Amino acid sequence: MSAPSWLRQLLDRLGTARAEDFTRVPTPEEGGRASAVLVLLGEQDGEPDVLMLQRAETLRNHAGQPAFPGGASDPEDVDAAATALREADEEVGLQPESVTVLAQLPPLWIPVSDFVVTPVLAWWHEPHEVHPREPAEVARVARLPVAELVDPDNRLMVRHPSGWVGPAFEVRGMFVWGFTAGVLSALLEMGGWSRPWPRDRIAELPRPAPQPTPSAGDDVG
Repeated sequence: MSAPSWLRQLLDRLGTARAEDFTRVPTPEEGGRASAVLVLLGEQDGEPDVLMLQRAETLRNHAGQPAFPGGASDPEDVDAAATALREADEEVGLQPESVTVLAQLPPLWIPVSDFVVTPVLAWWHEPHEVHPREPAEVARVARLPVAELVDPDNRLMVRHPSGWVGPAFEVRGMFVWGFTAGVLSALLEMGGWSRPWPRDRIAELPRPAPQPTPSAGDDVG
C-alpha cells in the first residue's frame, strides 16, 4: 500500500535524517534498553493526523503524559517495527495489518529512563476504532490533526525544573512535551507542515493537565 502524496517530502527528508535532527542528546554506542514507538499518520476528511495516547495518571513513570504508542522490545521482536506494532496492539488495539511501515528513524536516547528509542513512521491505510485496552496504563487515545498541531496558537516552549527547555503542543486536551514533542516537532518541520510560531512563549513545568474536549474522545476510528 503506497503512502499518500502529502507524505512524500517527509519520506525524502528522512532518507538523510540523523539523531541530531531530533534531539540534542547523543545516543550512546552501547547500553540503553532497546524500545520503539509508532508514529502513525492517518487521514480524516482529507486532512492528515497522528495517533497519540495519554498515559494513566497512576503510572510510576511518565504519568499523565501524551505519547506515541510503544514500549520496550521483547526478545521475539524481529525489529523496531515489530516492537512498535506489538505495543500499539497491546495498548490501543491497533490492528497491525491496517498499517504500512514507511521508515525507521535513528535510535534516540532518553537519559532519564535509559531507553534507546527507535521511532517507526507508518501510514494508517485502513483506519479503525481504537481505544485504551489497559485503562491502568492508557487513559485515552486521540487522533490529533496536523493542522491543529502546527497552529501557532497551539505551540509553545516548556521549561523543566532541571533547566531543560523544549517544544510543546496543546491540542484537544493533550499537553504534549518532552521526547514525544521533540520528535513530532522535527517531523512537522521535515514534512513541510510547520508554520512560524512564538518560541518566546514559555511555560514552566509542572503545569496542570488540560481537560479533554468532547471532540477528542477516548475511542477513535
